[in-house]
Amino acid sequence: MPKPLSHLLRITGRLILTTAAVVGLVGLFLVLIVLTDGAGSGLAAWLITLAVGTAAALWRGRRRTWRSRLRPFLSVVAAAAMTASVCIPSVPTQRRPPPALSFVATQHWSLATGSRVAVYHYPPAPGVTRHPTPLVYLPGGPVRGISVLDHRFLQLLSRQGHDVYAYEHAGGGRSDLLPLNQYAISRSVSDLAAFVDRLGKGRADVLGFSSGAIVLTRTLAAPHTAARVHRAIIAEPGPMDGPTTRTRGHKGRPSARGLAPAMTGPRATRVPRYAVALGLMQLGVLKPDTGLIEQAEGANAFRAADLSSDTASAYCAQDAHRIPTEDTAQNFSFNPAASLHIQQTVKDSPSIAPHLSRSRTPAMLMIAECSSQVRQWATAILAGDPAIQRTQYMPGVGHRMWNGLDGNNERAAAVITAFLRNKPAPLPNYPTRADIPTFLGDHR
Repeated sequence: MPKPLSHLLRITGRLILTTAAVVGLVGLFLVLIVLTDGAGSGLAAWLITLAVGTAAALWRGRRRTWRSRLRPFLSVVAAAAMTASVCIPSVPTQRRPPPALSFVATQHWSLATGSRVAVYHYPPAPGVTRHPTPLVYLPGGPVRGISVLDHRFLQLLSRQGHDVYAYEHAGGGRSDLLPLNQYAISRSVSDLAAFVDRLGKGRADVLGFSSGAIVLTRTLAAPHTAARVHRAIIAEPGPMDGPTTRTRGHKGRPSARGLAPAMTGPRATRVPRYAVALGLMQLGVLKPDTGLIEQAEGANAFRAADLSSDTASAYCAQDAHRIPTEDTAQNFSFNPAASLHIQQTVKDSPSIAPHLSRSRTPAMLMIAECSSQVRQWATAILAGDPAIQRTQYMPGVGHRMWNGLDGNNERAAAVITAFLRNKPAPLPNYPTRADIPTFLGDHR
């Protein structure tokens, strides 16, 4: 064999072995992250990986010249450098809430449950007929700040005479964090009841959107919390309990997911530390209270672009290339650890259907044509709650029903206002309980 060729083969062989060793050490590190639950911000896994790599390099270098003994350490150094980035925070580890909004004051209310939440108030516009019952808005998330797009919609409702109050769930937006073990769907229900009590205006109308609709549905299923609600609007609900989360079914008309251009801007999931932590948490192999990243750090790191595909799925396919900017970078806030913790408590909860069947609070269900939610989540509530008086199937919109496009905000506001004032619905009452089999069968 020619000498240059043999030399090239030796170099190639060494490169392959070095690469394999690096990949093996990185894989070991990830396994140790899971086994140690990210202890010490991942440092425990890193030190063990370094020790194993060093021991293996020393063993491979035995009976070699001193230069040959150094070669195995190249893979150890490379793997140590790569994995060290998972252990080093790149954002503050203490919570940094968003700055104050310029167009509405942020109040902070301490609730009887121990939660301290950020509150926003939009009083009725002067000169319009004032609706006597206050309206409370529960945002989605589960633990996400109220977007600027939502604030605009709440302003529209106030211009129509509603006295609108909104609060960010504990741990979201400008609300204070809770210890991770205190986040639960039951705590969210208790917070809503405590908020209405703190409001001090008797029963309130409540609009719950997405995961906020889950909180509202479960509130209606318990007489002691349902007593605080005058009228309920359940908009685009997620699964209401454990059995519902395991329901298989179809979604609405095609959404913009996979069609819309990727959202620009920074992403936490492009930083090794947060890509590993959030990815393993999403897979369920790391607990939300992992020692790898604290709750506050995860909330500080998460960016709107990390939810790019979820945002696209909230719009109809025909809107893929005109999705509005839902929020500003300064106002955006999402708490992934708290959200996963609450979602898990929903999955672990028993059926609430027997309790919901005794609900007497007048309610309305809102369903989007291009919804990204499983249809059976909404129809389970429709079938289970005898107090739902009307359903409004919203044409031409996705999960984000008030999105500022084509008068969709005004249409959603008209539907909500008509129900709260007990006036005829702007849209047909569809689907009714009797329509459920056909509605699902037609894949509407």
